[in-house]
Amino acid sequence: MKYLKMSRWSPYVVGTGLGILSWITFGFMGKALGTSTTFVRWAGLIESIFSIEHVTGNPYYVKYLVDKPALDWQMMLVIGLPIGALISALLSRSYQPEDVPSLWKWRFGASRLVRYAGAFVGGFLVLFGSRMAGGCTSGHGISGGLQFSVSSWVFFISFFASGIVTAFVLFGKEGQRHV
Repeated sequence: MKYLKMSRWSPYVVGTGLGILSWITFGFMGKALGTSTTFVRWAGLIESIFSIEHVTGNPYYVKYLVDKPALDWQMMLVIGLPIGALISALLSRSYQPEDVPSLWKWRFGASRLVRYAGAFVGGFLVLFGSRMAGGCTSGHGISGGLQFSVSSWVFFISFFASGIVTAFVLFGKEGQRHV
């Protein structure tokens, strides 16, 4: 129970846990650990309400939706991630709601609307890029990286490199004083 109340865990413990979870995922589901496919399924399911013909005629949706359960383990993982994060924050007593982080406030002002719009655009770009790359940071970075997949290592290195460049473009060297 002591580990559950810690605000930061050892990266070795977390890495080992992710490795074991990946084994379980491959062993029982025959699939890599990942989450971005869930958003394709959600989009297809929502779109099928309005035009089932479009969804069943779209090869991209057919690949991920047709003859597949609407609610699968990946969708439960996506639903469980924020719930688990909240439980962890509450148990460790590190839960601190924050609409506009101090670094963002320093650089772009205190507007919640601007902050939410920035987060939405950033999240959209990461998700779009993940789907273009055929997987998300967990799919490529964890599962693909564990398998020494060259495309996954290229994705993961590119993801971190572009994150560093983006941080410098948005916040510069001066931004480190406001973290």
